[in-house]
Amino acid sequence: MSRKNPPYRANLKSAKNTLRIIGGYWRSRKLTFINAPNLRPTPDRVRETLFNWLQRSISDARCLDLFAGSGALGLEALSRGAMEVVFIEKHRAAAQQLEQNLRLLAADSGVLQCDAKNYLQQATKAFDIIFLDPPFRQNWLPQILDIIFQRKLLQPNGLIYLEHEAEKNYQWQDWGLSAIKTTKAGQVRSYLLELNNQP
Repeated sequence: MSRKNPPYRANLKSAKNTLRIIGGYWRSRKLTFINAPNLRPTPDRVRETLFNWLQRSISDARCLDLFAGSGALGLEALSRGAMEVVFIEKHRAAAQQLEQNLRLLAADSGVLQCDAKNYLQQATKAFDIIFLDPPFRQNWLPQILDIIFQRKLLQPNGLIYLEHEAEKNYQWQDWGLSAIKTTKAGQVRSYLLELNNQP
Protein backbone atom coordinates (compact mmCIF):
# COMPACT_ATOMS: atom_id res chain seq x y z
CA MET A 1 0.00 0.00 0.00
CA SER A 2 1.22 3.45 -0.88
CA ARG A 3 1.49 5.89 2.01
CA LYS A 4 3.01 8.90 0.30
CA ASN A 5 2.73 12.35 1.80
CA PRO A 6 -0.52 13.91 0.56
CA PRO A 7 -0.19 16.73 -1.99
CA TYR A 8 -2.43 19.00 0.03
CA ARG A 9 -4.23 19.29 3.34
CA ALA A 10 -7.97 19.63 3.75
CA ASN A 11 -9.29 22.83 5.28
CA LEU A 12 -10.88 21.55 8.47
CA LYS A 13 -11.76 24.88 10.09
CA SER A 14 -15.22 25.01 8.59
CA ALA A 15 -15.92 21.28 8.89
CA LYS A 16 -18.72 20.31 11.25
CA ASN A 17 -17.54 16.71 11.57
CA THR A 18 -13.98 15.50 11.94
CA LEU A 19 -12.36 12.27 13.01
CA ARG A 20 -8.79 11.72 14.12
CA ILE A 21 -6.64 8.73 13.27
CA ILE A 22 -5.32 7.50 16.60
CA GLY A 23 -2.10 5.69 15.74
CA GLY A 24 0.22 4.35 13.08
CA TYR A 25 1.51 5.99 9.91
CA TRP A 26 -1.23 8.64 9.80
CA ARG A 27 -1.33 9.23 13.54
CA SER A 28 -3.16 12.46 14.53
CA ARG A 29 -4.34 13.18 10.97
CA LYS A 30 -7.82 14.71 10.95
CA LEU A 31 -10.38 13.97 8.27
CA THR A 32 -13.90 15.18 7.57
CA PHE A 33 -17.07 13.13 7.36
CA ILE A 34 -20.58 14.08 6.37
CA ASN A 35 -23.84 14.29 8.29
CA ALA A 36 -25.83 11.21 7.32
CA PRO A 37 -28.48 9.04 8.98
CA ASN A 38 -26.98 6.46 11.39
CA LEU A 39 -23.43 7.65 10.68
CA ARG A 40 -21.66 7.59 14.04
CA PRO A 41 -17.89 7.01 13.89
CA THR A 42 -16.49 4.77 16.60
CA PRO A 43 -15.17 7.16 19.30
CA ASP A 44 -11.44 7.70 19.75
CA ARG A 45 -11.28 5.90 23.08
CA VAL A 46 -13.06 2.83 21.74
CA ARG A 47 -10.86 2.72 18.64
CA GLU A 48 -7.76 2.99 20.77
CA THR A 49 -8.97 0.06 22.87
CA LEU A 50 -9.83 -1.98 19.78
CA PHE A 51 -6.48 -1.52 18.10
CA ASN A 52 -4.69 -2.35 21.32
CA TRP A 53 -6.59 -5.64 21.13
CA LEU A 54 -5.59 -6.08 17.49
CA GLN A 55 -1.95 -5.01 17.71
CA ARG A 56 -0.66 -8.55 17.09
CA SER A 57 -3.16 -9.26 14.31
CA ILE A 58 -3.41 -6.11 12.20
CA SER A 59 -0.07 -6.17 10.37
CA ASP A 60 -0.55 -7.40 6.78
CA ALA A 61 -4.17 -8.36 7.49
CA ARG A 62 -6.88 -8.36 4.83
CA CYS A 63 -9.80 -6.45 6.36
CA LEU A 64 -13.43 -5.71 5.56
CA ASP A 65 -15.07 -2.49 6.82
CA LEU A 66 -18.61 -3.50 5.92
CA PHE A 67 -20.72 -0.55 7.09
CA ALA A 68 -17.86 1.86 6.56
CA GLY A 69 -19.60 5.21 7.10
CA SER A 70 -16.78 7.63 7.92
CA GLY A 71 -14.25 4.81 7.43
CA ALA A 72 -12.85 5.34 10.93
CA LEU A 73 -12.16 1.65 11.58
CA GLY A 74 -10.75 0.80 8.16
CA LEU A 75 -8.60 3.94 8.02
CA GLU A 76 -7.16 3.14 11.44
CA ALA A 77 -6.41 -0.39 10.23
CA LEU A 78 -4.56 0.89 7.16
CA SER A 79 -2.62 3.38 9.25
CA ARG A 80 -1.47 0.55 11.51
CA GLY A 81 -0.24 -1.73 8.74
CA ALA A 82 -3.18 -3.69 7.34
CA MET A 83 -2.35 -5.01 3.88
CA GLU A 84 -5.80 -4.26 2.47
CA VAL A 85 -9.13 -2.84 3.58
CA VAL A 86 -12.28 -3.27 1.52
CA PHE A 87 -14.65 -0.40 2.35
CA ILE A 88 -18.38 -0.95 1.76
CA GLU A 89 -20.78 1.99 2.13
CA LYS A 90 -24.29 2.25 0.66
CA HIS A 91 -24.88 5.98 1.28
CA ARG A 92 -23.64 7.79 -1.82
CA ALA A 93 -22.40 11.00 -0.20
CA ALA A 94 -20.70 9.14 2.66
CA ALA A 95 -18.97 6.84 0.16
CA GLN A 96 -17.81 9.82 -1.90
CA GLN A 97 -16.41 11.58 1.18
CA LEU A 98 -14.58 8.44 2.26
CA GLU A 99 -13.14 8.06 -1.24
CA GLN A 100 -11.95 11.65 -1.06
CA ASN A 101 -10.27 11.01 2.29
CA LEU A 102 -8.49 7.96 0.91
CA ARG A 103 -7.16 10.08 -1.95
CA LEU A 104 -6.09 12.74 0.54
CA LEU A 105 -4.05 10.12 2.39
CA ALA A 106 -2.73 8.66 -0.90
CA ALA A 107 -4.02 5.28 0.30
CA ASP A 108 -4.09 2.41 -2.14
CA SER A 109 -7.71 1.52 -1.30
CA GLY A 110 -11.13 2.34 -2.65
CA VAL A 111 -14.78 2.32 -1.65
CA LEU A 112 -17.54 0.15 -3.07
CA GLN A 113 -20.87 1.95 -2.92
CA CYS A 114 -23.30 -0.92 -2.51
CA ASP A 115 -25.56 -2.76 -0.09
CA ALA A 116 -23.73 -4.75 2.59
CA LYS A 117 -25.71 -7.96 2.07
CA ASN A 118 -25.39 -7.77 -1.70
CA TYR A 119 -21.63 -7.40 -1.37
CA LEU A 120 -21.34 -10.41 0.94
CA GLN A 121 -23.46 -12.56 -1.36
CA GLN A 122 -20.97 -11.93 -4.17
CA ALA A 123 -17.68 -11.90 -2.23
CA THR A 124 -15.37 -14.84 -2.86
CA LYS A 125 -12.26 -14.21 -0.78
CA ALA A 126 -12.10 -14.60 3.02
CA PHE A 127 -10.91 -11.88 5.39
CA ASP A 128 -8.57 -11.88 8.37
CA ILE A 129 -10.51 -9.16 10.22
CA ILE A 130 -14.10 -8.03 9.65
CA PHE A 131 -15.40 -4.77 11.15
CA LEU A 132 -19.19 -4.64 11.67
CA ASP A 133 -20.76 -1.40 12.87
CA PRO A 134 -24.24 -1.48 11.29
CA PRO A 135 -27.10 0.97 11.86
CA PHE A 136 -28.70 0.26 15.20
CA ARG A 137 -32.16 -1.19 15.80
CA GLN A 138 -32.51 -2.62 12.31
CA ASN A 139 -31.57 -6.24 13.15
CA TRP A 140 -28.59 -6.25 10.80
CA LEU A 141 -26.15 -8.36 12.81
CA PRO A 142 -27.87 -11.78 12.69
CA GLN A 143 -28.45 -11.47 8.94
CA ILE A 144 -24.87 -10.38 8.26
CA LEU A 145 -23.28 -13.04 10.45
CA ASP A 146 -25.42 -15.72 8.77
CA ILE A 147 -24.15 -14.70 5.34
CA ILE A 148 -20.52 -14.39 6.46
CA PHE A 149 -20.50 -17.99 7.63
CA GLN A 150 -22.64 -19.36 4.82
CA ARG A 151 -20.16 -17.84 2.38
CA LYS A 152 -17.07 -18.75 4.47
CA LEU A 153 -15.81 -15.15 4.42
CA LEU A 154 -13.84 -15.31 7.68
CA GLN A 155 -10.46 -17.00 7.73
CA PRO A 156 -10.23 -19.92 10.23
CA ASN A 157 -8.01 -17.81 12.49
CA GLY A 158 -9.84 -14.58 11.67
CA LEU A 159 -11.47 -12.05 13.97
CA ILE A 160 -14.72 -10.12 13.93
CA TYR A 161 -15.09 -6.78 15.67
CA LEU A 162 -18.65 -5.55 16.06
CA GLU A 163 -20.72 -2.97 17.85
CA HIS A 164 -24.37 -3.09 18.83
CA GLU A 165 -26.88 -1.26 21.00
CA ALA A 166 -26.42 -1.97 24.72
CA GLU A 167 -29.95 -3.28 25.25
CA LYS A 168 -29.48 -6.17 22.81
CA ASN A 169 -28.09 -9.59 23.69
CA TYR A 170 -26.75 -12.12 21.21
CA GLN A 171 -25.62 -15.71 21.65
CA TRP A 172 -22.36 -15.66 19.71
CA GLN A 173 -22.05 -19.44 19.95
CA ASP A 174 -24.97 -19.64 17.49
CA TRP A 175 -22.41 -18.68 14.84
CA GLY A 176 -19.58 -20.72 16.36
CA LEU A 177 -17.99 -17.60 17.88
CA SER A 178 -16.54 -16.71 21.27
CA ALA A 179 -16.05 -13.22 22.68
CA ILE A 180 -12.40 -12.71 23.59
CA LYS A 181 -12.69 -9.00 24.40
CA THR A 182 -15.62 -6.76 25.26
CA THR A 183 -16.21 -3.18 26.33
CA LYS A 184 -19.10 -0.76 26.77
CA ALA A 185 -19.21 2.97 26.05
CA GLY A 186 -22.48 4.73 26.73
CA GLN A 187 -25.25 2.85 24.94
CA VAL A 188 -22.88 0.83 22.75
CA ARG A 189 -21.38 -2.58 23.41
CA SER A 190 -18.28 -3.68 21.49
CA TYR A 191 -16.93 -7.21 21.03
CA LEU A 192 -13.91 -8.88 19.51
CA LEU A 193 -14.91 -12.38 18.45
CA GLU A 194 -13.04 -15.45 17.25
CA LEU A 195 -14.08 -18.90 16.07
CA ASN A 196 -14.60 -21.43 18.86
CA ASN A 197 -12.10 -23.86 17.35
CA GLN A 198 -9.17 -21.51 18.00
CA PRO A 199 -6.60 -22.80 20.55
